[in-house]
Amino acid sequence: MSGQARMALCAMAATLMAACALLPLVDPATWFLQAAILLAIQTGVGAAARRVPLARPLTVTVQALVTLMLLTLVFAREYAFIGLIPGPEAFLHFADLLQQGTQDVGRYAIPAPLSPGIKLMLIGGVLVIGLAVDMIAVTFRSAAPAGLPLLALYSVAAGLSDGSGGWVWFLIAAVGYLMLLLAEGRDRLSQWGRVFGGAPRAPGGGPVAPVRTGRRIGVVALGIALVVPLTLPAMNGGLLDGAGTGVGSGSGGGGTISAVNPLVSLRDSLNVDEDRTVMTLRSSTDDLSNMYLRIVSLDDFDGTTWKPSRRNIVAVPDEFPTPVGLGPDVRRAEVRTRIAAADWYAQDWLPMPYPPSSVRIDGSWRYEPVGMTLVGDHGQTTRDATYEVTSLDVQPTADQLASAPEPPAAIEREFTEVPDSLPRVVSRQAREITAGAENPYEQAVKLQEYFTLTGGFQYDTEVEVGGGSQAIARFLRDKRGFCVHFSFAMASMARTLGIPARVAVGFAPGTAQGDGTVTVGLRDAHAWPELYFEGVGWTRFEPTPSRGTTPTYTQPEVPGSSIPELPEASRTADPAPSAEPSTSASCSPEDRRLEACGGALPLDPGISDDEGRPWYQTAGWTLLAVALIVLPLLPMLWRVRRRSVRLASARHTGSAVPGVLGRGRGGEGGSDGVEATTLDVQLDERYAAEVAAGHVLAVWRELTDTAWDYGIVPDDALTPRKAAARIVRLGHLDEPTAQSVHRVAGAVEQVLFAPNPRAETGLADDVRRMRAALRSRAGWRTRIRAVVAPRSAIRAVWDLNDRWSAAKARMATGWAALVRRPSGQRSG
Repeated sequence: MSGQARMALCAMAATLMAACALLPLVDPATWFLQAAILLAIQTGVGAAARRVPLARPLTVTVQALVTLMLLTLVFAREYAFIGLIPGPEAFLHFADLLQQGTQDVGRYAIPAPLSPGIKLMLIGGVLVIGLAVDMIAVTFRSAAPAGLPLLALYSVAAGLSDGSGGWVWFLIAAVGYLMLLLAEGRDRLSQWGRVFGGAPRAPGGGPVAPVRTGRRIGVVALGIALVVPLTLPAMNGGLLDGAGTGVGSGSGGGGTISAVNPLVSLRDSLNVDEDRTVMTLRSSTDDLSNMYLRIVSLDDFDGTTWKPSRRNIVAVPDEFPTPVGLGPDVRRAEVRTRIAAADWYAQDWLPMPYPPSSVRIDGSWRYEPVGMTLVGDHGQTTRDATYEVTSLDVQPTADQLASAPEPPAAIEREFTEVPDSLPRVVSRQAREITAGAENPYEQAVKLQEYFTLTGGFQYDTEVEVGGGSQAIARFLRDKRGFCVHFSFAMASMARTLGIPARVAVGFAPGTAQGDGTVTVGLRDAHAWPELYFEGVGWTRFEPTPSRGTTPTYTQPEVPGSSIPELPEASRTADPAPSAEPSTSASCSPEDRRLEACGGALPLDPGISDDEGRPWYQTAGWTLLAVALIVLPLLPMLWRVRRRSVRLASARHTGSAVPGVLGRGRGGEGGSDGVEATTLDVQLDERYAAEVAAGHVLAVWRELTDTAWDYGIVPDDALTPRKAAARIVRLGHLDEPTAQSVHRVAGAVEQVLFAPNPRAETGLADDVRRMRAALRSRAGWRTRIRAVVAPRSAIRAVWDLNDRWSAAKARMATGWAALVRRPSGQRSG
């Protein structure tokens, strides 16, 4: 194996070993095998381009184009020409996937599901890093700087991970980088020998210079790789912690669902300058105070944050079972709600009223029985979805909640678990607040009353979220926060009191419109606690002041209750809704002035008005598509053109001498009828001989290039006669074809060595005869390559390189002549 091939393999291995640090971030890890296969193809293309050889920039360009085609084949083949060549739609699809991947990275905890967007980011990132490492270490032969892209890959993985087993991935990445350095040292040592390394080392002496230098560079680079991840901001801890195991988007198998952090962007949603409409709904109930749209429940509490537990998912049933704990004597009403999500809102969980009884929706969805939620499978999201939900409006009384029996042991054990890291002030303050309560229901009401009325808390979305195990304690001390703080604190306190509790995330009731619909915006994003009471089930409470609605069943039917009525809608609005359909919350004032805003988001979305892209954008995408189609065909087009020019010149070989000689004689070729002198005739004969020689040599080059295209590499060290014999032997040509090849070789020797070369005709037919013979004896792969990717097309690159060198020489000469000081002049 050559030194370059060995370096290429080491560069690929080093990239894959550094990419191993990404494995804990996503589940399942099937993307890694796919990335390894694509990276191997990318490496092979680079090795082939260097073997041709291509110029270094052209080698990198070819690898980049092949990488783009591979990504197109995997992620956007339905939008590409023949599944490989991307067009405008393919690039738009890539942009959508990257946008979805960015959202998924911010939304999911570790390990995240392998959504299409995350998969593109992982595989595309590995290929980009692999291309950079291969370019630096192999193409430009400098392995030490190749550690920088490897360091970037490892640092990103180390910054995102929760630190578990990080030293293992660091060790694997370090071994890959050292292997690359040692391979470069071995390659250089094999080229320079002991001259570069100095005097032969004595037995037991130190390593030679390249290896010693490589080790020093390796130690410095690995030291940087060890320190840099420590300086990156940690991505865990705090109330909005994204780490840990939970539920999320289905990965395709449908067995379990992985981690999701639905609270990552909750505060950003509450603080948006423009309240965009997320969903529009129409419900069969007139009481919208309980129309909370629940996305997911967080039931795993580690003392720092709440997150979903890992749950099994199943196919969506036609009718959902009765909610756990709901008894037959509790009053309930059936509610039907039709919901239309905005075309920009891509949520993996389906927002629904709780508890749902059935859902009618198209797409790939799975059902999680414990939380009674639907989660998208195979990258399914709520983007532009329209669906119908049948749910129950459970209406327990205060007496039913107060007389609820003890919860089942399994529920009590799972949903009252509190970690040792929870500050003791939480449980102590919970007992103080609920002192005198006779049952869990009264305790829950006292907790809600403390946060909404008596505790002196203020609702503030600008407050810092905080982090660590002391976050809830700081919130109880500072008494400022938003819904996440209130719901987390109340649920934590309830658990310390032995009440099963969890946190729900979703949307508070939206704003009623004049056309009977309800719009739900970004600022309606909300979190609230759910407490379990046997005979009623999971029951909503509202501890956040000025948000949502206070449940009627939390107002005990006893004198002295001081819990105030909160407004029905969570957003400030006029007391009387407008009689006209409201515009979308995302409509700008300028659009309103021009009357360009439509009504509320329709329940049956149709085709939206689209004025189309600007002409220059369409033209740009078209030119890019044409370039991507034509670029791979350039070798074939150049070769066809060169063949036609060479063989066309051969037709004039026989008549070149007489035609040129006629220039200086009387008649048509003479000058004013004066006979040419002997000198003119000699000059014309010499010119004719040069023209004939050029034509014959062009035909000979075409013959050798045709043989090269079919696998017979030219050997310029041989004479034309020996070269012709070699082509006949390697090509297994028959006798008539062999005679044609030797005839062209004889014509070359004539124009090069004979004192009076004679003109030859029919040389172009001889070349065509040889080409047909080689084609008939070659396999189908060789025939296709000879046409589509001819080996001799590399001469185009050589010609460009020669012309560039000549142009630089001319520029240097011209500049020297321009600045040269005239004779006799002295500098000032």
